[in-house]
Amino acid sequence: MIDASRILGTEVGSTAPSFLAILAVHVPAGLTAVITGAGAALTRKGSARHIRLGRWYYRAITVVFVSAAVLAVLRWRQDWDLLLLGTLAYTGAVIGFLHRRRRRPGNAGHILGMGGSYAVMLTAFFVDNGPHLPLWDHLPTWAFWLLPSLIAAPVIARSLLRARGQTLHEKQAATAPRPVSPPST
Repeated sequence: MIDASRILGTEVGSTAPSFLAILAVHVPAGLTAVITGAGAALTRKGSARHIRLGRWYYRAITVVFVSAAVLAVLRWRQDWDLLLLGTLAYTGAVIGFLHRRRRRPGNAGHILGMGGSYAVMLTAFFVDNGPHLPLWDHLPTWAFWLLPSLIAAPVIARSLLRARGQTLHEKQAATAPRPVSPPST
């Protein structure tokens, strides 16, 4: 079994060079995913900035998933549950990405996929790191598993409602009778 240790005051799963090498990729990718995912969620949908941040999120979550899979293989007994969460997060991102890429009608698939992916990614982070973080270390274990989804659910629901309202408005505008201009003389 690979022993846990502390590096720069933070507990890490192992000090084995292979584990630390993968962790050195995983942590910056995770930070990138957190920042770009939040940025995409907070920018106007369809804007160049939203698209750019969304693409960076997708790239980062891909690296997070691959590196998490390797880390889980190195410490299977301790990290198998994190691999399940990583698989769910990556699957959600793929669904959201493909929904947009294949130009599927509506935004629900994209919003649910990407929003769910982000919530699951944060869940994995807090399940793994919450017990070692200041203030978070006072929370019960169930909070690490549920709080990210409880916070994300109303945000995702609001996005779905706004997207639905925009779609209805676009449909009404497309089917509204156009004013007839008087004939020119």
